[in-house]
Amino acid sequence: MTGSDPRRLVVGRLRKPHGLKGDCAVFPLTDDPGEVFARGRAVWVMSLEGEVVAGPLLIERSRLFHREWLLAFQGHGAREAVEGWTGAFLSAPAEQLRPPAEDEVYRDELAGFAVRCAGGESLGVVSRVLDLPAGLTLEVQGARREYLLPFRKEFVREVDREGRRLTVVVPEGMLDL
Repeated sequence: MTGSDPRRLVVGRLRKPHGLKGDCAVFPLTDDPGEVFARGRAVWVMSLEGEVVAGPLLIERSRLFHREWLLAFQGHGAREAVEGWTGAFLSAPAEQLRPPAEDEVYRDELAGFAVRCAGGESLGVVSRVLDLPAGLTLEVQGARREYLLPFRKEFVREVDREGRRLTVVVPEGMLDL
């Protein structure tokens, strides 16, 4: 993306072609798949490296199918036209998506957030966001070492998106290791 390109956020993962007419099974990575995958909306196909490989694609039809969505794109009416996208991601311009609520944040914004205990003690800065089998996990660079903190409600009590701060309750013994 160049500086003039809009910021795009990943909204789904392309699973595989479905049927013979160019439909794709998409696993949604958004809370609003009905709106994001609505007919007439534009999306882009992104590689695992985050590079745009196709788009804009206009959604011609969409419907919920079990836990996935089936999407068809204008001008891509055959299975062969979409087969190469299996495993890639769909993205949409951030300004066309519902903005995060007051206590929410986009995943890609978390790096650089300050982390502090509910009592006010500074714990460090988020250096990376990891998608582990147990769920989203933050790598925090502390004063003496780095540690991993699950990004879950029982640990992350407050998200200050504007101030780029997280207030957390640290699991017992985590800082003693």
